[in-house]
Amino acid sequence: MAEKKPIDRPLSPFMIGPYYRPQLTSVTSILTRITGNALIMAAVLISWWLLAAATNAAYFEVANYVITSWLGWLVLTLSLWAVWYHFLAGLRHLYYDSGRGLDIATAEKLGWGVIGGSLVLTLLTLIVL
Repeated sequence: MAEKKPIDRPLSPFMIGPYYRPQLTSVTSILTRITGNALIMAAVLISWWLLAAATNAAYFEVANYVITSWLGWLVLTLSLWAVWYHFLAGLRHLYYDSGRGLDIATAEKLGWGVIGGSLVLTLLTLIVL
């Protein structure tokens, strides 16, 4: 019988816990994917509201009640943050694609910049609107 050799494999973020310490770069990368998917759900919600407005008044009242409730406001505000976050993360990845900013110190600064920038831009947008 052949001997089994242990296979050295890299640890992945899916093993968060005792085997993998989350890093800012991995968290921001995962968050980019989450915000992208969340924006799809926000688009569905807004499309539903617009279709309800085009259908009839009673149906629109239901959709408008949902979207103007505290839950709807929370979803739309988080969606606004997700738009800014996803936009800034996309710019960061374009910068990475040019071969710059790949060292750990710069990548972490860019990660914090995306997080802070998205929060600031969300607040500014809410103030202006």
